[in-house]
Amino acid sequence: MATSAPVLPHILFTAVRTADGSVRDLLVSDGRIAGYDPAEVPDGCGTVDAAGALVLPSPVDAHIHPDKTTWGGPWLSREPAGTLRDLIDGDVRARAGFTSPVEERAGALMDRAIARGTRAMRAHVDVAPAHGLLGVHGVRAAADARKDLIDVQVVAFPQLGLLSEPGTAELMEQALSEGADVVGGLDPVGIDGDMEGQLDFVFELAGRKDVPLDIHLHDGGPAGLRQTAEIARRTVAAGMRGRVTIGHAFAVAGLGGDERDAMAARLAEAGVALVTCALGDDPVLDPALLAPHGVRIAVGSDGVRDAWSPFGDGDMLARAHLLAYRTDARTDAELAACYEAVAQGGAALLGLPASRLEPGDPADFVLVAAGSLPEAVVDRPVPSLVVRAGRVVARGGELV
Repeated sequence: MATSAPVLPHILFTAVRTADGSVRDLLVSDGRIAGYDPAEVPDGCGTVDAAGALVLPSPVDAHIHPDKTTWGGPWLSREPAGTLRDLIDGDVRARAGFTSPVEERAGALMDRAIARGTRAMRAHVDVAPAHGLLGVHGVRAAADARKDLIDVQVVAFPQLGLLSEPGTAELMEQALSEGADVVGGLDPVGIDGDMEGQLDFVFELAGRKDVPLDIHLHDGGPAGLRQTAEIARRTVAAGMRGRVTIGHAFAVAGLGGDERDAMAARLAEAGVALVTCALGDDPVLDPALLAPHGVRIAVGSDGVRDAWSPFGDGDMLARAHLLAYRTDARTDAELAACYEAVAQGGAALLGLPASRLEPGDPADFVLVAAGSLPEAVVDRPVPSLVVRAGRVVARGGELV
């Protein structure tokens, strides 16, 4: 892993292109945005030439599985899979043959994400008797080694099932004292066949440990909508508004018109966030249609080069592009909404301070060769500079 250069207390980024198209000088002091076009600069101020590059708030990966990745290792040939259970079982078999430890593989993926601008990620890590807590320990170690470069929340995720996989419930609780920050869930009906039982467990555990809850929900149709409504109801009843997330939410993504609007209003009132990964041919949440109702929408990579899929690259600007493509975004507002979900939606989900490039905000931003945000979403350029807490940590897609 590369390490960043020592941070200067004051840095002036000259010739920065802002959202309105103007080119200005941006002053950073003590890791925060100090202002634009200062009349004077502090003593000892460093200078970085942005060369007219567009400044964007750093993106956040709100849903990724770094324990599963093969990033940086040899090519993995995938098995055919027709169902979610086929994918889960194939993943267990593939990982039994991995020779690189979780910390090494997860760290390589984190380095890639950092170099492409990611300021934070929510990492879902498998917890099951088949894996024990090796994934939690490995991802936590990789994250701790990069704590000055990226914020990482670890989710204890019952990928093989919670109630249906004996021993998992006990490991879930143990994980929260050994590196995990968030309780995870998975298809209470589709995987465990017991909506009430799984939701009883995850809500109770999250409430007792005072941590957020993040539930994968691949189940579509009426079953998925029933689970979505029940998660919203329980969120309010448990006093957990703003602390519960549904990942994928294919059932919600499949709605249209009045049904979609009614569900959006229900989720917004309950404070339940949604995360989409714009995967394959699965239904995709559209930020431009859901966010206006007050629903927090964030975006993630999901699996990156793992047994589930050969795709994914840890680049969240590229993921904003994919989301825009999948939702048929055409107008500047629609394209911008996709990046807003990637940057601000992800930051809100992880409880991070917003980085809107205003005075007082964290100096977490990327500089890209584009004339505007919509153009950047379409062209998905590699950042010329990645800035974390005011210091340059990557240039041209490589850690410094």
